[in-house]
Amino acid sequence: MANTIHVDVVSAEESIFSGEAEFVALPGESGELGIYPSHTPLITRIKPGAVRIKVVGQADEELVFVAGGILEVQPHGVTVLADTAIRGHDLDEAKALAAKKAAEESMVNKDAKIDYATAQAELATAIAQLAAIAKLRHKR
Repeated sequence: MANTIHVDVVSAEESIFSGEAEFVALPGESGELGIYPSHTPLITRIKPGAVRIKVVGQADEELVFVAGGILEVQPHGVTVLADTAIRGHDLDEAKALAAKKAAEESMVNKDAKIDYATAQAELATAIAQLAAIAKLRHKR
């Protein structure tokens, strides 16, 4: 299978995905990255968002939400080391909306003891998670 690449998506808790794919797309620091077989080696940070994996022999893409991490690309393999990773079908829209609301309130409340940068990161993660849910919903 010369036109495939092995993909591993792992978090601190577990392996989320491991298998052969035709391509992988994910949110890099400088924008969306598309990885195909025989891609040039690369190591970069990734932002919160959806990792889309076109699995060999499967019509629909696999979707995994990551809350940031590191991407390593080698000629025959892609490894996504995520801070947090959630399978697309396990995403909870109600939790993401609640997290977004809490982060927005923390940023507005000047008296709060929360770090503004932390609240901003939590807001970005919640928004990215909601975008991943929207992609998954649109795909169906």
